[in-house]
Amino acid sequence: MLQIKSFAFNPFSENTYIVFNDTKNAFIIDPGNFSDSETAMLEKFIHDQDLKVRNILLTHAHIDHVLGLQKAYDLYKVPVILHELEKEMLERNPMDANRFGFFFKPFEGETEFISENEILKLDNDELRILHVPGHSPGHIAFHNETQKFIISGDVLFEGSIGRTDLYKGNHEQLIESIKTKLFVLDEETKVYNGHGNPTTVGFEKNHNPFF
Repeated sequence: MLQIKSFAFNPFSENTYIVFNDTKNAFIIDPGNFSDSETAMLEKFIHDQDLKVRNILLTHAHIDHVLGLQKAYDLYKVPVILHELEKEMLERNPMDANRFGFFFKPFEGETEFISENEILKLDNDELRILHVPGHSPGHIAFHNETQKFIISGDVLFEGSIGRTDLYKGNHEQLIESIKTKLFVLDEETKVYNGHGNPTTVGFEKNHNPFF
């Protein structure tokens, strides 16, 4: 059975997740830890829970979701998994950081690409990959059907949706992704998003003003 620990990190209040199972294997999803204290908080939880980090996963590679990527990689030395279409976004981060007024080094580490409907496993627990472009071209979400949850990044929020005015964003594509990939899931599915509070598929189908 999977457990989820969330942290709100960095000036963008980005949600970083640790997903772990009963045998202490874990994924870090979207490491946004920016300050030394945030990195220490992440590291302490993993240490205190005696977790073994198997991979770092990215829903997408916008800078607020990868501010701690290098630090996490350097700590745990495990491959970073993302969609191939996010490679460009990852490479753009130093330029994007400059626009926000700070320096950000290019990521140096091992990456692996993953695609729609592939399965990531922590022992007997599974996360299925959904490709949900619109906010970013290679945006993916991680769905566990058994426990009815999805870690969706910046696609669907409580009462809102992801921005589409960023580089290679596409509003129509985002709406289509939500309708065809998220709204077809069980309505009880809990949505752990990239910013703000969790919600459910059913609540957003019935109450989200964008639909």
